[in-house]
Amino acid sequence: MKTKNYIKMEFPSRSVNEGFARAAVACFAAQLDPTLEELGDIKTAVSEAVTNCIVHAYPDSIGKISLRARIIDNNTLEIVIKDWGKGIEDIEKAREPMFTTGGEERSGMGFTIMESFMDKLRVRSSPGRGVTVTMRRRIAVRTAE
Repeated sequence: MKTKNYIKMEFPSRSVNEGFARAAVACFAAQLDPTLEELGDIKTAVSEAVTNCIVHAYPDSIGKISLRARIIDNNTLEIVIKDWGKGIEDIEKAREPMFTTGGEERSGMGFTIMESFMDKLRVRSSPGRGVTVTMRRRIAVRTAE
């Protein structure tokens, strides 16, 4: 896949940075001319992925989160969010709706939401070494009338 444009950023796993990450990706994605619905879906998926890093990867400490976004062939936005935290023991179990390791206040719907709002979701993890979430969303090309 050919990269047409990209951004990279890194930030601490502080909850205040979740909003920054979603806004940054939304601004970057705007060049694809998404609808408000498409933009909302992208922002929600980014929020879920970054929140997972904050809550699950580094539950008792502040760690590092990396976010990369790029525009690739076919008017597609690819977002990669990575942490170097606890990792996931069983990815399939973690992707089940309602499964959470974050306590009663967590819904356990993060991966389900990401999967429903994006065209493609891939989760890779090594316990004790972190998680990488890759999401893709194709933005429909609109023609001027």
